[in-house]
Amino acid sequence: MPAMNFGTKRYWIFQVGGWAIFAVTNLFFALLYGEVPITYFYRLFFFLTLGLAFSHLMREFIHQMQVLFKPVSTQILQLILLTFISASFFAITYSVILDRLDLFISELKNKSFFTKVLSVTFSAVLVFFIWNCLYFIYHFIEKSRRQQLNTLQLEALIKELELKTIKAHINPHFIFNSLNSIRALIDENPVRARNAITELSNILRSSMAADKSETVSFEKELNIVKDYLALENMRFEDRLKVQYEIDEDTLDQPVPPMMLQTLVENAIKHGISKHISGGVIKIISDYKNQYHQLAVQNTGQLNGYVNGAEGFGLSSTQNRLGLLYGDKASFEIRQLTPSIVEARVLMPLSPKGELRG
Repeated sequence: MPAMNFGTKRYWIFQVGGWAIFAVTNLFFALLYGEVPITYFYRLFFFLTLGLAFSHLMREFIHQMQVLFKPVSTQILQLILLTFISASFFAITYSVILDRLDLFISELKNKSFFTKVLSVTFSAVLVFFIWNCLYFIYHFIEKSRRQQLNTLQLEALIKELELKTIKAHINPHFIFNSLNSIRALIDENPVRARNAITELSNILRSSMAADKSETVSFEKELNIVKDYLALENMRFEDRLKVQYEIDEDTLDQPVPPMMLQTLVENAIKHGISKHISGGVIKIISDYKNQYHQLAVQNTGQLNGYVNGAEGFGLSSTQNRLGLLYGDKASFEIRQLTPSIVEARVLMPLSPKGELRG
């Protein structure tokens, strides 16, 4: 497996490099105290060779016992035990070699073998403890990094699924309302009904294309809304008046697909349709500070929105903004004047109208 080979190669680089640094450091301090005897190099050589071998055996034990997968408290306990056990066996082996070759320093030559092993053990415990700490810290950081990466990937997947789920709900919600409008025209005016079907076909074609991306240009979204309002105008006739206040510089700005249509649909459902005389829908798009401001104003009272605001259409708008922009975007419905309700969205500006697919 390539990943395993890469990990093994990296381990040996760190392993050899670490012991090489240990050797250079010891030699540096030895030279500070004057001339270094040849026996020192023999002792250093055996210490490094055995250190490399026993530390590798520790690594194998850690893998075989799956120490790194256990709770942190258990890992720490086993690290300490492993350090003392490895240091003890290392000290015995190292002392046997030096004793046989008569390489111990003069202070230890006439001491008992137990004293020699005990003296070496103190040094070995420190070295092996540092080795184990570095090994565990490295894998702890690596494990945390992988977990963080997996968490980010999972969050991105959940976000994508949530967006697709919301889109899947929006289109049927829109289609059913539009079909109801067409049904109301079939007996009353078949010609207008046929024209309405043509308008609906245009809207569905546009919405299917928009559904492939997380965002679309505001210009495309506005064209869908114009088709929708043309369809609704056949039902409301003179009761529905539409006004546009569009800054052309905002046409390239990205917006969530079908979001504006949802706001307009709710404005008709909870505003215009509740007034016998109908009313006005005004669509505004401009820049406010560092935000793209998108607003839909309609004749009506906010009380008419209380129940509807809990429904899918408006709640989906809030959810989609949160998923796409986090806390950088905002959405609110307010009573602008005694007779006008406004649904307003503020979205952060995107450089050069960058779209998200």
